[in-house]
Amino acid sequence: MAVSQRALEATGLPRLGRLARVREWWEQEHVFGYSLIVPALALLVGLVAYPFGMAIYFSLSDYWVGSPGEFVGLQNFRDIVGNEMFQQTVYNSFVFSIIAVVFKTVLGVWLAMLLFRDFRFKRLIRGAVLLPWVIPTALSVLAWGWMFDSLYSVVNWTAIHLGLINPPGPNWLGMTSYAMTAVIAVNVWRGLPFFAIIVLAGLVSIPREYYEAAEVDGAGSWGRFRNVTLPLLKPVLAVVILFSTIFTFSDFNIVQVLTRGGPVNTTHLFATLAYQIGLTGGNLGQGAAVSLFLFPMLAAIVFIQLRYIRRE
Repeated sequence: MAVSQRALEATGLPRLGRLARVREWWEQEHVFGYSLIVPALALLVGLVAYPFGMAIYFSLSDYWVGSPGEFVGLQNFRDIVGNEMFQQTVYNSFVFSIIAVVFKTVLGVWLAMLLFRDFRFKRLIRGAVLLPWVIPTALSVLAWGWMFDSLYSVVNWTAIHLGLINPPGPNWLGMTSYAMTAVIAVNVWRGLPFFAIIVLAGLVSIPREYYEAAEVDGAGSWGRFRNVTLPLLKPVLAVVILFSTIFTFSDFNIVQVLTRGGPVNTTHLFATLAYQIGLTGGNLGQGAAVSLFLFPMLAAIVFIQLRYIRRE
């Protein structure tokens, strides 16, 4: 018996047909594929592209807090390049980043080699190594600030009792010759777990047969490291050094919490100087110019590193 149209509408079958067509449209490869990247694209636009565009707009205008300002072209960049504080910041940033990355590279490979060995409570210790990386930066740096305190310094107390320094010890955060050492040490302490865990993953992926062949050829521990481990770790090291360099150059929390750029601007980095000029001082135009000055240098570093990785 034929079913009337009114009966079909009463049962909702036409609506189910429309849902089926919508589902068929949604499951098309080009529709479903683009829908998956929309959330990531929205995050990139909202958190990266839009702030970057606003920074470019601010850097090209005489923009102060509460005052839109006018277009001034590259005047802000010319002003900061001739500023002695900015020149000191460029020097500080390179010294800070190069020394910290070198220490993280050497100590990270060494720590990864230790964690690669078989020992008791290996998984527990591997998890504990990640704590400096997992703990919120501000909290951990506050603890380091107390450890470097001029009156209650745990670092000085330990060094004095070990006979390494004479009492009362240096004022780590108040002396120009020690402040940079302190912030580099904290940065290395915090970034070392990231470096070690990535290198450890690379070590795990190396086939054991290579080490056995090297042992048959009479290679010792240093020979196996130089001829087997290091060559096979080069691509992994290139990637982790790239990320570590970017993280170190753009560091903000450690210096801001410990020294705020002092003493006498000897620990200012690009991020802290941009914060001081743009937000604390209210000159958003020059603050944005300082922050954008870091972009071409990081882009050059990324370009060189990526070319090396592709060649490897």
